Amino acid sequence: MRNIYTKSMVLLMVLALPMGFLSGCKSSKSAVSVKSPPDEQEVVRYCYGPEYNSDKEHFRASATGESMDQMMSEKKAVTEARSKLAAQIETLVKTVTDSYGKSTEVNKKEEMLGRYETLTREVVKQKLSGTIEICNKQTKTKEGNYKTYCTIELAGNDVLSALNNRLSSDQVLKVDYNYEKFKKTFDDEMNKMDTPK
Repeated sequence: MRNIYTKSMVLLMVLALPMGFLSGCKSSKSAVSVKSPPDEQEVVRYCYGPEYNSDKEHFRASATGESMDQMMSEKKAVTEARSKLAAQIETLVKTVTDSYGKSTEVNKKEEMLGRYETLTREVVKQKLSGTIEICNKQTKTKEGNYKTYCTIELAGNDVLSALNNRLSSDQVLKVDYNYEKFKKTFDDEMNKMDTPK
């Protein structure tokens, strides 16, 4: 009788052991979830997120502007977005021209790279007027100000085409300028923008 009782106890303990682990796991999961502090709340950012990032076909930039005047808030947002877009394009094109310049066999590389940079700035200024607004949302804050969220984009091919027109017509550069080589370098850099960060 005692032997049956002991076997039953051992069996119960063996069965109860996994149950103890499962309940222990459950309680640790609930301890891991973190609540936001009561004096903070999540902020909604319109026109931001992965679908508004630059990719291999488009340059994109998002910005926010706030003002007591509705039109001024929009102007601030668009101006900031254009500034970000210009910086992004200039950075990419500088990388392209540096890579392209290093691969060419021109004697005066420094002069050539300086010329590329000057032409790039001119092209960026010219092309920024052709940006398209792909997102625009306005809200009103509790203080009564207007807040504008916007994202603008510019097609990479438009930038490449404008660069090609300027570079191929430049008297100093056109002697050594190779469009296919430049385009390949440009496309390689654009493709890097699709790589997840």
